[in-house]
Amino acid sequence: MSSMHFDQFAGDYKQVLDKTVAISGEDSAYFAEYKARYLARMLSRDFSGKVLDFGCGIGLLSGFLKQHLPQSRIDGFDVSRESLDHVDSALVEQGLFTSNADLLAGDYDLIVLANVMHHIVVAQRQMVIEDIAGHLAPHGKLAIFEHNPANPVTRRVVDRCPFDKDVTLLAPSETSQYLRKARLRLVRNDYIVFMPRLLSCLRPLERCLAWLPLGAQYALIGEKHV
Repeated sequence: MSSMHFDQFAGDYKQVLDKTVAISGEDSAYFAEYKARYLARMLSRDFSGKVLDFGCGIGLLSGFLKQHLPQSRIDGFDVSRESLDHVDSALVEQGLFTSNADLLAGDYDLIVLANVMHHIVVAQRQMVIEDIAGHLAPHGKLAIFEHNPANPVTRRVVDRCPFDKDVTLLAPSETSQYLRKARLRLVRNDYIVFMPRLLSCLRPLERCLAWLPLGAQYALIGEKHV
């Protein structure tokens, strides 16, 4: 991941992303909150552990994590210092937001990588997962959200996204292999985000479709062995 690559989008990151995902009828905040809601269901709203948003960018997901897991501490890491300058001051006051990985704790109860892995070159992906797993507390969880390459609409959105140029998407099987090799036990493997805004009345059914490999994205959760 190049800091310069993301620095150039820091000032208008949300606007660019909103335009890219407009085909769904939603904006980038919808997808960020979707992930936060998903994690809150997995952990329960009274979760009070330490969370790291790895690849936090301007802190969009971090804000929703704090909203849906209000008792947790949210830290953020991103290679783009320019992006970190746009993180909400309320988040910065309650946690650590840094581009220096040496400052990160080693006892996170949850680490989240939301659409980060496809920006990492294939040869380095296993190493990155193993390094991140080293920051987990015993029984800590690593949650990975990624674009589903089997979904044609997702592929179209990625092709249109300026900061996704030349990325290589990951199938769930590849991502789960990284988790297993890092000695994390796979505890969740769900497909998510099925219905565009036009079919929003059907969104309550999405939890029942988690097995169906047609979701726009997927979520994998690995747990650290003791």
